[in-house]
Amino acid sequence: MLEKLFEPIKIRELEVKNRLVVPAMVMNYCNTDGTATERYIAYHEARAEGGWGLIITEATAIDEHGKGFHNMAGLWSDDQIESHAKLAERVHQHGGKIAVQLYHAGRQTGSQITGVQPIAPSPIKDPTIDEIPHELTKAEIKELIEKYGDAALRAKKAGYDAAEIHGGHGYLINQFLSPFSNKRTDEYGGTIMNRTRFAVEIVENVRKKVGNDFPILFRISMEEFVEGGLTIEDTKVIARILEQAGVDAINCSAGVYKTMQYVIQPAAVPHAFMVDLAAEIKKVVTIPVIAVGRINDPFIAESVLLSEKADLIAMGRASLADPDFPNKVKEGKLDEIIQCIGCVQGCIGRLIKGLDVKCLVNPLTGKENEFTVKPANEKKKVFVAGGGIAGMQSAIIAARRGHEVHLYEKDDNLGGQWLLAAVPPNKAELNTFTIWQKNQLDKWGVHFHLKSELNENIVENEKPDAVIIATGAKPFVPNIPGVHLPEVVIAQDVLSGKKDVGQSVVVVGGGLVGAETAAHLANHGKKVVIIEMLNEIVKDGEPSVKHFLFKDLQEHNVEIITSAKVKEIKQGSITIEKDNDLREIGNIDSVVIAVGSKSENALKEKLQGKVDNIITVGDAIKVRKAIEAVEEGYEAGLAV
Repeated sequence: MLEKLFEPIKIRELEVKNRLVVPAMVMNYCNTDGTATERYIAYHEARAEGGWGLIITEATAIDEHGKGFHNMAGLWSDDQIESHAKLAERVHQHGGKIAVQLYHAGRQTGSQITGVQPIAPSPIKDPTIDEIPHELTKAEIKELIEKYGDAALRAKKAGYDAAEIHGGHGYLINQFLSPFSNKRTDEYGGTIMNRTRFAVEIVENVRKKVGNDFPILFRISMEEFVEGGLTIEDTKVIARILEQAGVDAINCSAGVYKTMQYVIQPAAVPHAFMVDLAAEIKKVVTIPVIAVGRINDPFIAESVLLSEKADLIAMGRASLADPDFPNKVKEGKLDEIIQCIGCVQGCIGRLIKGLDVKCLVNPLTGKENEFTVKPANEKKKVFVAGGGIAGMQSAIIAARRGHEVHLYEKDDNLGGQWLLAAVPPNKAELNTFTIWQKNQLDKWGVHFHLKSELNENIVENEKPDAVIIATGAKPFVPNIPGVHLPEVVIAQDVLSGKKDVGQSVVVVGGGLVGAETAAHLANHGKKVVIIEMLNEIVKDGEPSVKHFLFKDLQEHNVEIITSAKVKEIKQGSITIEKDNDLREIGNIDSVVIAVGSKSENALKEKLQGKVDNIITVGDAIKVRKAIEAVEEGYEAGLAV
């Protein structure tokens, strides 16, 4: 049923063993001088081992002043070839093919990263970066064209199998292609032919330097989703021009920094949402077309190929979530695939803060050499208190190492708060991780005890060698007059279906839980008001997640009152203080409390002296994000 995925394909003379591509994703694992580290190499090697047909490295700068991130790859100097050669060699050892992506950030970087003023076709600031770029002269344009060709030649010398020229996502080449950023009136601006000239001259320069046996791919943003930006009809013309110039495959993406939610899409974006655009490109070119964008399931990938909308499928975050995705699909181990959940916490969520990339559902990403699961020297009895995502992760890793693991969960099902997080709109995909964890518990023989809360008596009787405390957190109920009235409920009870609400609802608390509970209720026909003490809701949320959440709240007419404090809850009304004035909101049927949670870790103190090794993980230490909970669970499983 999934045969098309594993048909070989040629890009120029390069034979790719299947249709599965790891696209370029900046990981921030390299040295600041652009050389490849062992961490960077091991990360790519794991994907080659996992069976991906073509791996495209992260954006690799062709100029030291073209970097958009501190720790990204570079090929602007011959001194960098050696480290990249090690990467190519390690990928080839596993039968993989690897292409380098050549890139210059243009105006989508800043002097705090490069030390110099950014450059662009025109002296117009990127909407997301507060720095006016230097307008390139024709002489400077010619220099940059040579640098792309020189970097491609270095890539060939390093043993890479192909080069991809990054002409998308609002970076320098894209800035020339798009009327959104290119306001020139010389031969590099104005008409489509002129705006494409820079890209064409780069392709020609690369071809001249690497010869005819080295494939050239081109990544493009088919739609920029900005005012006056590229549309699919523009891009179809550009794709034809590029094919004529010598490009061997088109990698079809979308978006720029201003529309980052379409470059790296959260779960609110439909699966394979760009595929119909890629199909439009495929209609006008004869070279292979690569589709990308929220494709995280093998059946969706297969159906895209069968519908002939694309020739290859790029699955970036799916490869972060599970580097062994192709091998598992090929071997029919579909229930063992860790699926990307579109949370964007570990990937773009960390990258925009200048941090290295991780993955919520796979702590091994970027720690391939560090988090190796090896059999334990001595088999132990390990008890885990709590069956949320942190507890299950620790139980899985401890069991994989050969320990006898018992998981205790006081409720009648596993998943904890994660189950509730999957209830609001566009969040159901979180359940795929719970299903994977439960499958792994079964596979590795973990004994789980539902409706059974681990306590000191069980520990004294059973005498485990180690206890991992993953008891999570419980909702915080503020001391507001009227908070114990029958019409007042906590958000978790609403999401779990334990409590119902009336038609008119006030949600107290505008953090992620409060805002998503409000969206859930509004989507089910309720009239909702959010009250938040801070000056904005979801203050620490991921920008792209917030973009679609706020859009949902707006479309469902949810009223948002910020910088306000709840003073009293009465039957049918709520009193708030805003701008030193008291205000009453009437005709209220229900009040939902969502003002945060507090750690639940009383067990730790009770077990002191009763067991040698006690490890606390996740929210039981401090209430944070799921990415920390899963990583700490993984580390605890390695530590016992």
